[in-house]
This record gives sequence, structure tokens and C-alpha cells, in this order.
Amino acid sequence: MTQALVCMSHSPLLEFTDPPADVKDAVAGAFEEVQRFAREFRPDIIVNFGPDHYNGFFYDLMPPFCIGYEGYGTGDYDSWDGPIAVPGQVAEDLAAHVIANDIDTAISRRMEVDHGAVQPTEIIFGGLDVVPMVPIFVNSVSRPFAKVSRVRKFGQAVGEFFRDRDERVLFIGSGGLSHDPPVPQIATATPEQREFLTVGRHPTPEARAARQQRTIDTAVAFAKGEADIMELNPEWDRAFLDVVRSGDVAGFDAYAADDMDRVAGHSSHEIRTWVAAYSALRACGPYELGYEFYRPIKEYIAGFAVTTAVLKDPLSRRS
Repeated sequence: MTQALVCMSHSPLLEFTDPPADVKDAVAGAFEEVQRFAREFRPDIIVNFGPDHYNGFFYDLMPPFCIGYEGYGTGDYDSWDGPIAVPGQVAEDLAAHVIANDIDTAISRRMEVDHGAVQPTEIIFGGLDVVPMVPIFVNSVSRPFAKVSRVRKFGQAVGEFFRDRDERVLFIGSGGLSHDPPVPQIATATPEQREFLTVGRHPTPEARAARQQRTIDTAVAFAKGEADIMELNPEWDRAFLDVVRSGDVAGFDAYAADDMDRVAGHSSHEIRTWVAAYSALRACGPYELGYEFYRPIKEYIAGFAVTTAVLKDPLSRRS
């Protein structure tokens, strides 16, 4: 087995809110499962599909996809702060392969990644300097969005690059499922918010702390039923997990941005990282889920899911 996958929700609120003990225990158990899975798989390289929350990517230039040749954590919500162990030549070769296969992607020689991209890897491995990682940004917050079918084809191209290589590759997708945290929308933003969404990188510690506290306060209010954000949608989440479980990645194509906003929240678009990761694995062969966890957790403002997957039969590649 040379390719495997972990897809999981993330939340900046893991260490900042206090769900009931049974919920915290259940999430901790899910994390232990993926840690065990990763230890047994022993990846040589991680291919990390992650979103951004206006910490590394802004409207002064917002690509649908970006492959990082170098990467640095932004340190928001006490996440990884500093260099990431990126195998630069592999990242360059991957970008060349994707572009040669008619999928346009941006590249970055100094990609900045926030908690949304790095949290799963930190949870699984303890840091971003343990296993070499190619960081791949998938726009999941900022309109206009690429069609989900395009995200699938992008993930497929990434998977085809790694399909016949000797490395043990772990694809990671980070985000979702249904949730609507207090992230400003460009169409309704105030002038001050529009300026932040456009060029707000490297805020002062005070500005970052204030932004983070607003999110924490919203989560606390949401758990009490007092926040003015969209409710979680467990039915939608479970339907998405049904598509994941089916192995038919073309089923992702039915998801449309306006519908996702309407029924699952403005940050439900983070499932695009799952679409890319599962499509990458499927490009290596038919897969099957090994572990699946789901709980709607208001304290984390997320329909919270964790999955692992492996190829059904390494000999079935390209089928």
C-alpha cells in the first residue's frame, strides 16, 4: 500500500471552547484512531489539501488552487508558526505535471498556511517538520469558486502524479463539514472589512487576538442558541459522507456553491479539500473507508467528521 488518506474537519476552537465531556472524549478518540492509522502507514510524504481563512491568501490575488514550493505556518490560534518541511523539487514536479494535464494552478515559493490547513497534520504527527509535506491551497472561502467538478479533476491530476511513485503518500483533506463561522463575506463587507479581506496579511498581535476572540465568543453564543449564524446541517453532512463512502468521486460534481451557502453555511465549501483528496486517492485505484466519525458540534461551529481510507487492492490501480 503506497497511498492512503485522512480527511477530517478542523476547528480553531478545539482548545478555546468547552463542549460536554462525552463530546470531547469522542473527538479525542477519533484523533487517536487517525494517529494510529498514520503510525501504521508510515508515510514518506504528505500531500495536504487545505483552505485558508484570510491569513495567507487574500483578495489582492485569490487563486482557486496553489501548490507551495515552500511553506510557513501563520501561527493563528496557536497553530504551527514557522517553516514547513516541504520537498521543494517534488512540489515543482507536481505543479508541472498538473499544468501539463490541462489543470491551471498557481504556485508559491513562500506559501503561508493557517490553522485550517495545518491542524490535522499537527494533530496526527505533532508538527509540520516530522514528515515532508506538499501544501496545496484549495480556495474554500472566497467567491468566486471553481466548480466542484474542477476541484475533482485537480485532485485527480495530483493523484496521477503520485500513483506510480515509490513514496508512501498520505493525502490529507482538512475542513468542513457544514458550518457558518463569522467570516466576513466580500459582498456584504464594510469598507474596513473589505480592506482586511484584500490586504490583511500579517496583522498585529492585538488585531489577531481581537479577531480570534470574536470567533470564540460566537462559538460560546452558538452553543447556547444565541448566535446569529446558520445552524449545522447533519442531514447534509451525512449525505456528503455517503458520497465519500461510495467511492464514486464523480458524485461530488453535483455540489453547487449557491446551494452549499444556502443549506450548509458559507464555510461548507471546505469540503472541496475532501473532494480533492478523495479524488487524488481514487486516481490511484478504488478505495474503501477504514474509519469514520461524525458528530455535529456547536462548540466547534462544525459538523465534525474524521475519515481514513486505503486502496482496496494495490493491484487494481488505474481501474
